[in-house]
Amino acid sequence: MGAAPAMLLRDDAALHVFDTGQGRLPVIFQHGLGGDATQVAQNFPDGPSYRRLTVECRAQGGSGAGTRRPFSIAMFADDVLAAADAAGLDRFVAGGISMGAAIALQLAARHPGRVLGLVLVRPAWAFDAAPQNMRPYVEVAELIRNRPLDDARDVFASSATAARFRTEAPDNLASLLGFFARENATVFAEVMQAIAGDGPGVTRAEAAGLAIPTLVIGSGIDLVHPLATARSLVDAIPNAIFTEVTPKATDKDRHFAEIRTAIGSFLKDRFNNQDPS
Repeated sequence: MGAAPAMLLRDDAALHVFDTGQGRLPVIFQHGLGGDATQVAQNFPDGPSYRRLTVECRAQGGSGAGTRRPFSIAMFADDVLAAADAAGLDRFVAGGISMGAAIALQLAARHPGRVLGLVLVRPAWAFDAAPQNMRPYVEVAELIRNRPLDDARDVFASSATAARFRTEAPDNLASLLGFFARENATVFAEVMQAIAGDGPGVTRAEAAGLAIPTLVIGSGIDLVHPLATARSLVDAIPNAIFTEVTPKATDKDRHFAEIRTAIGSFLKDRFNNQDPS
């Protein structure tokens, strides 16, 4: 993935920060729940035009959990903003996948003078906290926190939730089952439960006030990131554009390629001649 990450100490949590490229346009782009900088690299079109900053959120990727609780999207957004400050990025495009999209939306609403535009990939939240589509994460987290890991995985794999996902969203199911095998499964279960019950902390009215270029990307065969959620954000944010890509469950390589192409085209069209300073 290139250069080794820098370390940023927040409270007592040591966070990995990836500062990729020296391009003219700064972009902060965040991973999804349980993801890391490798996931970001799959989705973002790194190239000479961009300087991309990614923070691996607490207890995810190579970052420590620290002792501060509760975990929240606001906590992660504050960490990201601190990394931007440390890197000298005053204004930037904010984006991310799933949880990363929620972080980006909060940054845009809370710090409008700093966010030039938004890229929201497969959003799992629109405006409400604890949406029903995040309930499976709570189910997995509760099993991990209350049973031995092997037993917890078997119980979930035999559950009605898993049966539904096996039929309707197999890629989501693979991700959920993977959480039982994480080295830090117990502490990450705390993260899952807290974040699944959280939200971006942005109202529909606040989203309607975002006068910045916005791209929203969605895909089908995905129960965690419903197309309806993506379209709700497009409807709320003025002049937002929507792109639907091939589902990851159908063709992963094509899925990632289409996302990179959509993001690259959006950034080139909207920011090619813009001075971010």
